[in-house]
Formats: sequence, C-alpha cells, structure tokens
Amino acid sequence: MQRNLTVAQAQDTILQAVFRLPPETVESASALGRVLAEDVRSTRILPPADCSAMDGYALRVADCAQASEGAPARLQVAFEVAAGGEAEVALEAGQAARIFTGAPVPPGADAVIMQEHVEAEAGGEAILVARPVEAGDHIRLAGEDLAHGDAVLAEGDLVRPTVAGLLASLGRTVVSVVRRPRVAILSSGDELVEPDAPIDGGRIVSSNSYTLAAMCREVGAEPYYLGIARDRPEDLEAHVRAALVADCIVTSAGVSVGDHDHVKDVFAKLGCEFVFWGVQLKPGHPMLFGRFPNGPAPGSPGPFLFGLPGNPVSAAVTFEQFVRPALRKMSGHSRVFRPTVSARLRTPLSKRPGRLNLVRVSLSVEDGEVWATSTGNQSSGVFRSMSDAQGLLVFPGPQSELEAGAEVTVQIIDDSFFAGGERGFEGV
Repeated sequence: MQRNLTVAQAQDTILQAVFRLPPETVESASALGRVLAEDVRSTRILPPADCSAMDGYALRVADCAQASEGAPARLQVAFEVAAGGEAEVALEAGQAARIFTGAPVPPGADAVIMQEHVEAEAGGEAILVARPVEAGDHIRLAGEDLAHGDAVLAEGDLVRPTVAGLLASLGRTVVSVVRRPRVAILSSGDELVEPDAPIDGGRIVSSNSYTLAAMCREVGAEPYYLGIARDRPEDLEAHVRAALVADCIVTSAGVSVGDHDHVKDVFAKLGCEFVFWGVQLKPGHPMLFGRFPNGPAPGSPGPFLFGLPGNPVSAAVTFEQFVRPALRKMSGHSRVFRPTVSARLRTPLSKRPGRLNLVRVSLSVEDGEVWATSTGNQSSGVFRSMSDAQGLLVFPGPQSELEAGAEVTVQIIDDSFFAGGERGFEGV
C-alpha cells in the first residue's frame, strides 16, 4: 500500500483504477444529465417536407417579378394550408395560398411572403404584393435540419435539455446511457446519532452522511445510506457486507490510527485491497482508497472504497477532490474536475510549509477581477466555513505566506458563482 501521496498522485491513481460503468436503457424524457452510451443516427427527415417559416402567403416568384409600389401584383388566394395539414393542390399562375408557420409549401410555390408585407383585399380573396420576392424566401427545406442516416449524437455526449428535445424529434423514446454509480454511505463512531436524537453526553449528529449523500446526488450518483456503524468490528462488518453490492463505498471516520478505528481491519478481512493511505492535503490527510477485486456475484468486480476522514470539512473536501472526479468518470464524463479561476487574495494567509492547503473562500467580482476572501475559521471541524464557501483556494505546499493582492488559483465548488446577476452583453 502506498502512503502519503500528493493530491495529484492520489487523483491520478484513483482515476486510473476506476472505469466507466456499463450502459442501461432509460426513457429519453428521464435521461437529462446522463451520458450517452450509444451513437444516435437520424431515422427521419427533418423537416419532413418544405415548410413555411412564417405566417403569410405561398406564391410563385415569377408572378411578382415586376411588382412595385405603383404597380403591385394582384394574386388570387386559392386555398389555405394550416400547420399539420397537407398541400396537395398545386398553385397556378397568378395564385397564392394562405399559409401558416410549419405548414407544408404547396407544389408550384417557390417562396413565402410574410403577411405583414402584403395588402389583403376585403374578404381575403386576393392579395396585393408591392415588391419582388426571392426564391426560397421563408421556406425551410426538407431535410435541412436532419437527413435520414445523419450522425446526430455520439457516445459520450451529455444529454442536455436541447439534446432531450432532439431525441424527441427523432422519435427516440428510449436511449442507452451510462449507468449511474451506486454509492453506499457509511458513518462509524459510538458518538454519532441521527439528526432527531439528543446530542447530550458528547454525542454529535452524523451530518457527514447527509452531506456526502447530497454531494453524490449533485454529481448524478445514487447514494444509499447504510446508517451508523458502532465502534465494534462485528457491527462495522455487518454494515460493510450490506455495502458490497454498490459500485463505491464511502465511509467517514475510522480510517486514522486510533484504538477504535476499525475500518481498515474490517475491510481487509472482507477482501479489500488497499491502494493508498494518506494524502499530502489539509484538510483531509487521513484518507484511504482501495477496492474489492471480487463482488458478491461470481465474476463481478467489487466496489471501490473511499475511506474519508471524520471531521466534516475534511470529509467534504476529500469528496470534492477524489470521490467526485471518480464518480464523474464512472458516469461516462470525459471532464471530471471542478473548474478553476484566477483570483486576487483579499487578506494575507499563512501556514506551515508542507502540505497543500485548500482554503475555504467566498468570491466577488470587482472591475472584472475575481477576489477571494477567507470564510473564517479554517479548522476542519468548523463546517459553517465550508457551507459559506464558493471556492477552495489552492495554497501550495512549499509556500508559507500569501500576501494580500496575490494572484491565486481557486477551485469553484458552487456553480451559482457563474450565474449572472446582469445581462453580460450589450444589445437592443
């Protein structure tokens, strides 16, 4: 087992070990946020026929070639074509057809003029056109969006809202996507209780399990809460056995070196192979990664183990840096890391040289620059400073001082930071 890896080494080790999960077929309407596990080709022609892009009149260009304000062309309105209707009758010379957006263009017509650009005679039996029109005006040609056999989507594409609409237009009611990771979440410790239990006598709420479950949902995984395992090997073993059907097991606490930290011993007894323990990171040093080579079903791989620290901030930070990228890769995403931005530091920071520190910061934008401000007490047990944070400032291991105004790198952990309070561009 490797020990005391750098953050980069630990991330690389994990990402080399995990793999994309197998596909499953789901309803296209419920595939939002999933990654496609198949290529999608068009089995339809879209639009299926030449159709009008406007409400107006379909006509023949030749009939309006000499039209002007002083000598408008007078065209008889021969019939009407509604959206969803059929255009079986051909236009003859001197005729026009009332047409609506999406309606098929009748044979013989080679342009559509907007209704605002004509004068309709009383009763609507004829129109006056006071300008020439160009062939193809306001006509959507059959197949200009998609032709039969066109490559539309590729394996690995993310199903965004517009992709969901595209699948619907192709008649795809089901689609193959990468299966969501199933994550078993386990907290351990005699001091832990559920949120509605008394917290006297030194007991604390098992809040990590709720944080980690929410983080799993946010990344698109399916969390399964296994409850609290007490600091007894037999109780922990019973909980772990229930987790072996998952793709990942995420524990919090019990992976350090205390007399009551039984996680490693129990997992080893059940066949887990440990890959590394300890990361050069603050908060979050005592982290364990391993895997079960065999699952409960014959020939099936077992779950990966992420043994996270018990302090609330450490658990959340290590999830962000190590579990989240792994779950994204398992879900089929090619981009697995949080985005980063360059920022200016509001107030100076200091630490001992050694481990990489991830400092919880709030962010603001002033005159086009991002400014980062510490959220306060950086103790790994002060979770308020984590819930207030929009980003994690990267304080490199060898450095001991960062001056106010220094340019720093911040990992964004709150997507709402990118939401615009203003339009962001000028226009009419």
